[in-house]
Amino acid sequence: MVDRFERFSYFISEISRLWHRIADEEMCAYGLKGSYSVYFTTLYRFPEGLTSANLVELCSRDKADVSRAMSLLESKNLVERSGGKAYRALITLTDQGKALAEQINAKAKSAVEQASFGLPDEKRMIFYEALELITNNLQRLSKEGLNARKKR
Repeated sequence: MVDRFERFSYFISEISRLWHRIADEEMCAYGLKGSYSVYFTTLYRFPEGLTSANLVELCSRDKADVSRAMSLLESKNLVERSGGKAYRALITLTDQGKALAEQINAKAKSAVEQASFGLPDEKRMIFYEALELITNNLQRLSKEGLNARKKR
């Protein structure tokens, strides 16, 4: 059991560390932090726009990070806000932001394809199903605590 925990923890941590390193290197070319890539991919998926509250939820980031990132991206003319005060305003990509988001999405797609090289589609589907199940279970455990889970 401990071996399983150690392996799980190691692989999740290592994937996260390496993914962030790659994102940092790629986003550096645009003068941005690697962590901002998730904002571009998310806003690109929602061309009608999102509020900061939506970004907090969808990107699993805190309000302060979203606020700082959107202020910087707005100052670089990559996003614009409309229809409300700061946190309730609708945030959309500018034309320049859309062009950058397309580049980021293409690079992200390439990175995912290269990272999963040699993994057959059937195993990839099982892998993502397992990750989703583990994530959902960990979310429940983080809310209820370990002892609450044992009672079920």
